[in-house]
Amino acid sequence: MSTTAPAIPPDDPQRELTFAQADKLPHIGLVGDTYTITVTGEETAGRFCVVDMHVPPGGGPPPHRHDFEETFVLLEGEMEATFRGRKMTVRAGDTVNIPANAPHQFHNASGAAVRMLCICSPAGQEKFFMEVGVPVAGRTTAPPKLSEEEQRVFTEKVVGLAPQYRTELLREA
Repeated sequence: MSTTAPAIPPDDPQRELTFAQADKLPHIGLVGDTYTITVTGEETAGRFCVVDMHVPPGGGPPPHRHDFEETFVLLEGEMEATFRGRKMTVRAGDTVNIPANAPHQFHNASGAAVRMLCICSPAGQEKFFMEVGVPVAGRTTAPPKLSEEEQRVFTEKVVGLAPQYRTELLREA
């Protein structure tokens, strides 16, 4: 029995090529890291977004989970990833895909910065980063250090906004 594949839809001339140039992109400081939004959901009709992440030693987000796929392609350095409570070392050249809804965390436990690409599908996480982070000058510019009070306000903001972006902060990955 032969099955015919569905026809490929016609080109959508309303969609444009995305050409990301580092000096023209938004750089966001968040949790001590710097995230550069290279491709937004608006540019992919919501299919995915791409974030270039610079994670200094000691950096990385707290344990969390979210209702979308997240893939990390490690370009430089080495980090520790925790997936459903199991820790592993991820090195330059490795790719890790986190299934939607799975508890996870990444942490740079090394002495050198980590650079990785993060691809979220569907898109939306880049909007969360832009809403809770602070603009910084460049891809490796560290975000400003927060005072204890500023950290408390930031944490309240993240906790309040996370559900709108299908994200839940956890105590343990």
